[in-house]
Amino acid sequence: MLPVLAITSGEPAGIGPELCAMLARKPWPARLVLIGDRELLAQRARLIGEAVTLVDYRADAVPPPGSLEVWHVPLGAPAQAGRLDATNAPYVLSTLDVAIDGCMRGEFAAMITAPVQKSIINEAGIPFTGHTEYLAERTATPRVVMMLAGEYGQPQRWLRVALATTHLALKDLPAAIIADELEAVLRILHTDLRDKFGLPAPRILVAGLNPHAGEGGHMGREEIDVIEPVLARLRAEGMQLIGPLPADTLFTPHQLVRGDAVLAMYHDQGLPVLKFATFGGGINVTLGLPIIRTSVDHGTALDLAGSGKADPGSLHAAIECALNMLSGSAPQA
Repeated sequence: MLPVLAITSGEPAGIGPELCAMLARKPWPARLVLIGDRELLAQRARLIGEAVTLVDYRADAVPPPGSLEVWHVPLGAPAQAGRLDATNAPYVLSTLDVAIDGCMRGEFAAMITAPVQKSIINEAGIPFTGHTEYLAERTATPRVVMMLAGEYGQPQRWLRVALATTHLALKDLPAAIIADELEAVLRILHTDLRDKFGLPAPRILVAGLNPHAGEGGHMGREEIDVIEPVLARLRAEGMQLIGPLPADTLFTPHQLVRGDAVLAMYHDQGLPVLKFATFGGGINVTLGLPIIRTSVDHGTALDLAGSGKADPGSLHAAIECALNMLSGSAPQA
């Protein structure tokens, strides 16, 4: 029996629908169920000249070889490539709800998400910070961790960067670095690296918050007062934690070979480096959920929508990662 994966098609004006259509280019060791408007997916495939057979998803039916299954969710209004419409914001969230609910009841083995446009969802009057926070709320998960990953270098290695905080203004960061939250993040990261990524004793490189990791308290005391005590406590339980390390030298080859993952204290501390190294083939994984969720590491690319020039590499990598996580043997660092 092939695993059944839900693929949400994302913002209808962006590249998500055509990336979904491109999945028909290769065979997959899974049933891929596209969650979105059937006619939108067909229309976008025609627009970019993609030959694809779309069939309605039925849990008890085996789809024809080479076809893509569709769970139809109707648009709120006709969608045009590259042109946002707040009317379709509820539609975008509905596609997520279908995938989440299907995963929670065991119909889908995992969900993979194409990019959404947070700004237009908020303009529609719907508070929305991002996929990560929405998934946590919908699954009643008190704490989740955002981790991005991708291959880099020659020979290729895997770089994994998790975040202690996610979509937070810089002015609010120091107050958010508190012991209980940091400990919870490290426990989730350690557990999922072990149980879902097949790393029996994961090594985690932990960044400091301040320049030069605080330089002994001369540029901030978060490392001394919060980060170091948490790391010491968890090391006593057997976790392999290295740090806090200065972020400006953490992402160098001689440091990265010491770890299986990096924990950055905030979004733009770790992700610019990762995206520079892996963009186009990187992925986003939400750790700590009761379900498996992976995603592309890029945005909606409205300027490319409908051109056929979008690169499906990140979506392919997200599907492959979900399949690896299902087997508990994701690629090593």
